[in-house]
Amino acid sequence: MSGPDPDADLIARVGRGDAAATRLLVAAKLPRITSLATRMLRDRTAAEDIAQETFARVWRVASTWKSDRARFDTWLHTVVLNLCRDRLRRRREVTGDALPDLPDPAPDAEGMLLDAERGRQVAAAIAQLPDRQREAILLVHYQDLAGAEAAEVLGVSVEALESLLARGRRTLRTRLMTPQESRIDD
Repeated sequence: MSGPDPDADLIARVGRGDAAATRLLVAAKLPRITSLATRMLRDRTAAEDIAQETFARVWRVASTWKSDRARFDTWLHTVVLNLCRDRLRRRREVTGDALPDLPDPAPDAEGMLLDAERGRQVAAAIAQLPDRQREAILLVHYQDLAGAEAAEVLGVSVEALESLLARGRRTLRTRLMTPQESRIDD
């Protein structure tokens, strides 16, 4: 952990029952954790359930939080990832490997159709990555965590994180390559 935890004072206030601090914490963290859960699960409703469970855990630990053990944001991302992993594991047990297709929330503007399709292709390609590669890609590229922080969340070294990222990016590049691009590379 480098430097003091920027969330330490806020978590201490939440632990003391400060309603304003609780509102600040939710406003600061909810969009990012919902975004991570949505990308992991590809289901906004399930992601909101994960966010709710995550904050329930925050309330339980806030009064005893020790900022010298880990940064709060790192712990928070770890909780979200673990809850998503559990949810995905239960889905696989019940429904197999297929994740449901989600309706496109984008407006019907003709110019956005290609972008939306490419976004679905990228999301589908990310969803097909091995779990650890997918998690590394999401934490670094979509959650904007620094390498050391993402490595800590995943419980791996920075070198192992870089390896996961390199393999994930290589797989994504191959899967997302258009037929014209693949002929050029041949």
